[in-house]
Amino acid sequence: MPKNRITHKVNHVALVVDRSGSMKPHESQVIRVVDQFVKELKEESDRLGHETRISLYAFDHEVENLVWDMDVKHLPSMRGLYRVGKGATALIEATVLSLDDLKNEVSQKYGEHSFLQVTWTDGLENASGCSETGSMHSTPDGHRVVLSGQLDTWRTRIQQEIGSLKDHWTSAILVPNTLAKRKAQEYGIPAGNIAVWDADSSQGVEEAIGAVTTAAVAFLRGREKGVRGTKNLFAVGQDLDLSTVKSVLTPLDGAKYKLLDIRDGDHDKEIRPFVEERMPRVKYRPGMAYYQLGPRVTVQASKDVVVYDTESDLVYGGPDARALLFGEDGRTNGSLSVKAGHNPKLKVFVQSKSVNRKLKKLPRDETKLLVML
Repeated sequence: MPKNRITHKVNHVALVVDRSGSMKPHESQVIRVVDQFVKELKEESDRLGHETRISLYAFDHEVENLVWDMDVKHLPSMRGLYRVGKGATALIEATVLSLDDLKNEVSQKYGEHSFLQVTWTDGLENASGCSETGSMHSTPDGHRVVLSGQLDTWRTRIQQEIGSLKDHWTSAILVPNTLAKRKAQEYGIPAGNIAVWDADSSQGVEEAIGAVTTAAVAFLRGREKGVRGTKNLFAVGQDLDLSTVKSVLTPLDGAKYKLLDIRDGDHDKEIRPFVEERMPRVKYRPGMAYYQLGPRVTVQASKDVVVYDTESDLVYGGPDARALLFGEDGRTNGSLSVKAGHNPKLKVFVQSKSVNRKLKKLPRDETKLLVML
């Protein structure tokens, strides 16, 4: 009779970071935020009783493994490991190599294994295969192809790589713009595993790793529910479409809420006096006001959310709103780091239970405050 054996959960996380020349302004910040990411992975793994192992890669026109499948508890700082060079962007090659390494070099004979691989880039693919041929296949900006055969070879490789992943594998990517997002989808990466970050600011770096940290923590917690892989890793702050909103949520009675415009002069006003000034017949109650989601904020599980369709002037809500907007983890997670998606016709509003929260006028946007009556 076979002996009883404890089956433990093992998470293999690979973070693949761009070190091409354009990342130079962010070098020290990348080191700091990746160190913080590793720290939070360790803390969550300890809390859940998981074994989490991490690999780190850096890439420009060449790909280098910096740390290989190391217990997250023992990982040193990225300082001294990550250095930005002057090279190009072998994005596809870096993604393929990291996935190949995990597939071929990690034994899954014992334990219950899951794999999470995230690539983080600030540019478009332009140099996969350069390490072999000595030539970039596209112009430095990635917009014009000069060696189509070289690009086609690597594009086929990543499509086959992503297409062959089993259910306990998750491959995701952070990209700088919608064009790069479309390219990533062409490579086969699921839309829900692609997030757009602001590559032009230090705040964007913070938000990028915040999104990865939130997603990775949710990934670990999902293991407790039997989820070993996902095609919706970055549900937080992703695009919404009206047909999905209508199929999942319910339009609210227009007599039960009011939308108030936030003008330039209202910036940094406290919500309570603002509402009482605009609606003198309404007695302010904590929780009745919903602020418009913009830059990344932390949202607690107790906060309600709704969606506003600017074209129909309808507001949609319901018990499934958090899960639709923030993924399944949005129902129960203690807090989530979230930001607005990229559909300008749909606005997300988050409940505020504070009496002194300050209003924020979002840049380049008609900003509103929603008040439930």
